[in-house]
Amino acid sequence: MRQLILDTETTGLNARSGDRVIEVGIVELVDRRLTGKNLHFYINPERDSEPGALAVHGLTTEFLSDKPKFGEIANELRDFIAGADLIIHNAPFDLGFLDAEFSLLGLPTFVSHCGEVIDTLVQAKSLYPGKRNSLDALCDRLGVSNAHRTLHGALLDAELLAEVYLAMTRGQESLVIDMLGESEQASGGDELAVKTGFDQLVLAVVLALPEEEAAHGIVLNELDKAVKGSCVWRVEPQVVEAA
Repeated sequence: MRQLILDTETTGLNARSGDRVIEVGIVELVDRRLTGKNLHFYINPERDSEPGALAVHGLTTEFLSDKPKFGEIANELRDFIAGADLIIHNAPFDLGFLDAEFSLLGLPTFVSHCGEVIDTLVQAKSLYPGKRNSLDALCDRLGVSNAHRTLHGALLDAELLAEVYLAMTRGQESLVIDMLGESEQASGGDELAVKTGFDQLVLAVVLALPEEEAAHGIVLNELDKAVKGSCVWRVEPQVVEAA
C-alpha cells in the first residue's frame, strides 16, 4: 500500500483570488513505513506573498525568484502521485490550490491522478472532539517532537504529519493485531491465510443507564406519533432456528 503525505505552502489563503502554490512537500509511506523517497519543490509564483502568509512560511519573493514555475514541475509531481493514496491535513485547502494550478495549465484536476484522499484533520476531530487539532497541537498530544519547527515548511510539515498519522492510526492497527488468531500457510502459495479467533474474544457488554433508556423512550414515542403506529425500533427481531 503506497501512501503519500502531502503539504503545500501558498502566497495566501484564496486560490480563486490569484494566490499560488510556492512549495510542495511529499513524504512516501509504503505499508506504513517511511521509505525515504520524498519529493520537494520550491516554486516561483510570479507574485508576492500576502504579509500574513509570509509571516507563516518566510519564503520571500527574492528567494523564490529563481525557482521553477509550477508548469515546470507539474509532470514530475503528477507522475509521483499517480495512483497513490494521499494523506493531507485540511485536505480541501491544499487540493483546492493544486487543482487551481493544474487548471491554469489546462490539465485534468490534481485529484484525478491519485487514489483515496485521507484528511487527518477530519480524523483528529473525530478522535479528539472539542480540542485543538492543528498540526502543532497533534504533535504535542501524540508526543511527536516539533521543536525544530520555527516556520511552516511543506516538507517539514509533511514529515511531522507522517509521524502524527502513524501515531493516530496505530491503535487501529493494534486492535486488528489483537483480534487475529493463528495464521497458517496457505496451500499452494506463499500468502498467509489469517484466521480470526472470535471464539476467544471477550466482548464487553455496556448497558444503558436509566436516564439513557428514558431519553430513548421519548424518541421512540415521537417516532410512533410520526408513523401513526409502532415504529420499526419497537419490533422484536425474529429468531430463526437452524434447520
